[in-house]
Amino acid sequence: MFGDLFEEDDSSVSHNQYGKGKKLKTKAVEPPPPREFTNLSGIRNQGGTCYLNSLLQTLHFTPEFREALFSLGPEELGSLEDKDKPDAKVRIIPLELQRLFAQLLLLDQEAASTADLTDSFGWTSNEEMRQHDVQELNRILFSALETSLVGTSGHDLINRLYHGTIVNQIVCKECKNVSEKQEDFLDLTVAVKNVSGLEDALWNMYVEEEIFDSDNLYHCGTCDRLVKAAKEENSKPDVNLKDLQNEEEIDDPLMILKTILLQFLQLHSQTFLLSSDESTVRLLKNSTLQAEPDFQRNDQQIFKTLPSESPGFNGRTSCPHWFDINDSKVQPIKEKDIQQQFQGKESAYMLFYRKSQLQRPPEARGNPRYRVPRHLLSEMDAANIELQTKRAECDSTENNFELHLHLGPHYHFFNGALHPVGSQTESVWDLTFDKRKTLGDLRQSIFQLLEFWEGDMVLSVAKLLPAGLHVYQTLDGDSLTLSEIELADGEDIFVWNGVEVGGIQIPAGRDCEPLLLNVLHLATSSEGGKCQQLIEFPHVFPSNAEVGTVFTSLAIPGGVVLINNTESIGEKNWTTIPKVDLKKTFREQGLRNGSSILIRDSNHDNSLLAKQEKWITSMNEIDWLQVKNLCELESEEEQVRISATVNTVVFDIRIKAIQELKLMKELAENSCLRPIDRNGKLLCPVPDNYTLKEAGLKMGSSLGLCPGRAPTSSQLFLFFAVGSDVQPGTEMEIIVEETLSVRDCLKIMLEKSGLLGDAWHLRKMDWCYEAGEPLCDEDATLKELTICSGDTLLLIEGKLPPLGFLTVPIWWYQPQHPSGHWKSHQDRRNCTPSQGGIWRAISAQGAPGDVHAEVSLHYLGDIDISEDATLMELKSQAMTLPSFSEFVIPSPAFLRAWTVESKRPSRLLRADQQQLKEYKLGRRTEICLEPLQKEENLGPQDVLLRTQMRLPGERAYALPMNMVWDAARGWTAGSLRQRVADFYSLPVEKIEIAKYFPEKFEWLPISSWNQQITKRKKKKKQDNLQGAPYHLKDGDTIGVKNLLAEDDDDFSTVTDDIGKEKQKQLALGKRKSQEALRVQSSHVFSGAETPARPRGPEASLSIHVGSFR
Repeated sequence: MFGDLFEEDDSSVSHNQYGKGKKLKTKAVEPPPPREFTNLSGIRNQGGTCYLNSLLQTLHFTPEFREALFSLGPEELGSLEDKDKPDAKVRIIPLELQRLFAQLLLLDQEAASTADLTDSFGWTSNEEMRQHDVQELNRILFSALETSLVGTSGHDLINRLYHGTIVNQIVCKECKNVSEKQEDFLDLTVAVKNVSGLEDALWNMYVEEEIFDSDNLYHCGTCDRLVKAAKEENSKPDVNLKDLQNEEEIDDPLMILKTILLQFLQLHSQTFLLSSDESTVRLLKNSTLQAEPDFQRNDQQIFKTLPSESPGFNGRTSCPHWFDINDSKVQPIKEKDIQQQFQGKESAYMLFYRKSQLQRPPEARGNPRYRVPRHLLSEMDAANIELQTKRAECDSTENNFELHLHLGPHYHFFNGALHPVGSQTESVWDLTFDKRKTLGDLRQSIFQLLEFWEGDMVLSVAKLLPAGLHVYQTLDGDSLTLSEIELADGEDIFVWNGVEVGGIQIPAGRDCEPLLLNVLHLATSSEGGKCQQLIEFPHVFPSNAEVGTVFTSLAIPGGVVLINNTESIGEKNWTTIPKVDLKKTFREQGLRNGSSILIRDSNHDNSLLAKQEKWITSMNEIDWLQVKNLCELESEEEQVRISATVNTVVFDIRIKAIQELKLMKELAENSCLRPIDRNGKLLCPVPDNYTLKEAGLKMGSSLGLCPGRAPTSSQLFLFFAVGSDVQPGTEMEIIVEETLSVRDCLKIMLEKSGLLGDAWHLRKMDWCYEAGEPLCDEDATLKELTICSGDTLLLIEGKLPPLGFLTVPIWWYQPQHPSGHWKSHQDRRNCTPSQGGIWRAISAQGAPGDVHAEVSLHYLGDIDISEDATLMELKSQAMTLPSFSEFVIPSPAFLRAWTVESKRPSRLLRADQQQLKEYKLGRRTEICLEPLQKEENLGPQDVLLRTQMRLPGERAYALPMNMVWDAARGWTAGSLRQRVADFYSLPVEKIEIAKYFPEKFEWLPISSWNQQITKRKKKKKQDNLQGAPYHLKDGDTIGVKNLLAEDDDDFSTVTDDIGKEKQKQLALGKRKSQEALRVQSSHVFSGAETPARPRGPEASLSIHVGSFR
């Protein structure tokens, strides 16, 4: 078992950091649990090491042993980090034992591991799974420690603490000669059967005489014959000779014996009472020879822990306690339970005694760090910090979940569902949140994230359906936790005002859930009759709408409706809906996403379809595909109809089409089939080895027989075009390997497009047929970026910045105020500026005054900067732009930075030393810089506002002035009013203030006694200007009215009246255009001549997260 116990230099063990074990042991996913209420640590069982745990806990709770081991420093034992060095002498066993004791004392974990210690023993997994004798282990471990400590100050550690001597004496009855033999011992073995206690057991083994007589005579060397004799054994502990007075006493055997007896009696003072002159001794009443033992059997230990040994019970150390230590678990236990447990067959197997007179120093009491070496203290402190971090991360993982926030302003309602207007990154934000927090906390966090939000905020549970995003129930109850609301991980949350999106009221709830159905009807020929070609297209209907609304939605006068709920329309599951059932809803008819509807004229003639020998009158079966000849080769037929089933292989259809079209046989090796959508666009080629079901082809579909082979399983068929404005039919096609990098794919597409230069990048067209996010990682493969066959990539002019860098357009923002003006610059961007190259946004924050009705932004240029750079570094780099040389700015500290949205300053960027990535700037973010007259250092609670004093008797305002408001005491109306009054040196009761909303040309008075009432809860809201209806933020305009000069409620200006009138006209025109668009969209699928936007193949909606390697 201990074959390699002493071969320390060859031991293989990991001990650089806490928690690292054997190479073959799996690392725990979760950190170990902290100590329980006893504040004591157990030891984990490796499978069969309970006997080892018992011995280690016993030695750990022996402070003399533990502290003697701790007294040996790295200069004597070496360092575990050097154990693999060939010339280093590292004493691994005592070092690992030190670390284990330090973990038991200081590490905040329920149980320590002995893996590193048993590794130092040279044990294998087999030995860790076996039970062994604890007494044998004790002897071999002590021997191993003695061998390991040779040549150190602790060479006699075991001998000093546990060594004793047994003296065997045989006295001849004839000549009285004494024959004596001494034996060393570390432990004593006693027989406990049929004895009343430990005193009797010790008496029987080591005190009672054994007589040699009759047939068992003793051979005396002095008498030189067999004689009667008596044998005695005496336990002789090591004697401290310092207790003797002089050298004569040391040589006197009687004095040595007296010293031994005195030490023994003092050791058992609870049993024996020694007289003051040390001449007599007697037993105490009701006392036995049992000291305070540590009861121990192979798999469990009982310890009595004194206040000076271990705090226990979280530091409450008023009295000692007994603890039951069973491997990892440590529980308090009562004395009566100990007596009941250790009796009969469960009696204690090994007893450890400690001298009761040993006193601990005061500094050791309740101090587990006492005498622990400094390097182990540092290691345990670092390990505790790591444990706390891991537990916090684990707690965060267990209690945090991810929510997908769909932002209402970035969506529009189209074709029965919500769809993002721009890219996915702009419309959907992922938020990790603690589910133990309340709905109110979530709402407040979203408010802080969405600084642009104004008005009421409603959170609704949504779901991504094949038709698009649909809103279900509204979340209510701000005091409820997210767990109580039963929000799921990955839930989609729609953030909106609860009423409309883009001026359209949004239907919500399960009843009106949109269904994406496949609508089929026979095409109309040029003569106005019905031809035999079946047209299929998708359409969205509310699930609570009547089936009869299909006629009005598709602008069809009437007819017969047949439905099919199976996956393939080729199966015989068509059912005709009676006219009386047309008033039932789609849900009541059992229709679901992907179901098919066939619309047929009620007076349809059966003879027209009978020519195909099909019973299509009831649409029981469609088992053909139409293949058109697109190989630019002459043939007798332009198209043929090929019979097939859903399990027919595409290769068979292609070969059969070539035969029936009577084309050259060579096309069998160099042709492919491509689906044709309802707009006549050729889609991605279908692999020959696919079945129709695997390829997603429906019966009755049209395919084109085209030259060229279909892509293999490792290739991609891609469409690509130049620019973001793609016209139908202008896309080019290419087949590339899926392992091709974005950079190489870009080169091939540029070469095929005849474009030169390297100032281009690729973007993937999103499902709205708009340019999506750029493919930033040009070294990534198309497969890694989940580019699929049939995708469309766009060649966009402009070189992308390196990974981790931003290209930031810089603008100069000069608000007009009394100190003067700045020069303008020539605009170098592709826009239509006003004079001087300036963007002028009408009705900006300075709009109340006639003179200040515009915000001027002057384009300075673009800078490429790392996301790890600070805001101060961005300002410094912007000052190096050539256009900046016309301005005299002492240093970057005299610049204020804003983000630009809708051609106006939006969010104030504070904290010059903060990294740009912490501001969460997107790749399309633009920044404007505003000059300052002096340096400013805005704190996290400071709010920068533009205040304007109303001119008495005029519907106008004075020039704006910057005012900083410290909102540390709360975003209350009273606090803001007091700050404005102090700023203008007016009594607070003699002013009125209002926030200006430039997009509405409206003023909202701010009164400290206002009580805002919500429509839903009728509850008083907190007086917080960050929330509805003010949504106050940096850069907002605050109008100030002096009641001493003007006492009315009107804050508006003449400019506001003009702006509102313009808005009314724009709204009226928009309403008319929406009505026209609605009429136009109702006829999209009714006529073949109507131009439609190109549509990609139907696929399940997915959200792609880009590669961040």
